[in-house]
Amino acid sequence: MAPKSAIEWTETTWNPLTGCSKISPGCKHCYAERMALRLQAMNQPHYVNGFKLTLHENALELPLQWKKPQVVFVNSMSDLFHKQVPLEFVKRVFSVMGQAKWHQFQILTKRSDRLLALSPELDWTSNIWMGVSVETQQYTYRIDHLRQTGAKIKFLSLEPLLGPLPSLNLAQIDWVIVGGESGPGARPLQREWVVDIQRQCQKARVPFFFKQWGGFNKKKAGRILDGRTWDEMPTVMVHAW
Repeated sequence: MAPKSAIEWTETTWNPLTGCSKISPGCKHCYAERMALRLQAMNQPHYVNGFKLTLHENALELPLQWKKPQVVFVNSMSDLFHKQVPLEFVKRVFSVMGQAKWHQFQILTKRSDRLLALSPELDWTSNIWMGVSVETQQYTYRIDHLRQTGAKIKFLSLEPLLGPLPSLNLAQIDWVIVGGESGPGARPLQREWVVDIQRQCQKARVPFFFKQWGGFNKKKAGRILDGRTWDEMPTVMVHAW
């Protein structure tokens, strides 16, 4: 049985690698870094290196052991397209996802340039969803990179949203997630940014998922927008939530 995730838009996580490095403002208060250092202090075997990028051979085939169909977030504690991850290892991750066709796999990266460069080398089976993170207008080029990949399902994680995104090009985008930053030092999320993105999604007929307002206490802030939760998903789900 796969462990249940607390992330609102997925069901479980799979981390064949852990650790990362900061490349843009959205990384400033990285939750994965805080969690990795906490797990290192708890002597968790996969985190002996803290937040230094580490490949985990023994975790590669875990999804093949999970017989119940799951929506699986790949590398919640890292970035598969980090420059230090060998292409051969990326291909092995894709091979496992291709074999485990009963799951839906969600991958997120901020390294859209490497994603685009490696895309022709990868086997984009229909159960692989590929997403890019965009925190401000300066990084919308990542969406253009995503559009050029071979991924069948393409999505955006606009989290932590740090500024307005008034003119998103949502062509060929299948899903948009929006969320505020949470935890110590969290930068504020403005309601008008969220409402504007929701309207853009509605106009483009793209499913919209509002994850959280964020803040130091994200549970208290909640995830209600205009009197309701927004949990729209792509229509390709293989099983009911």
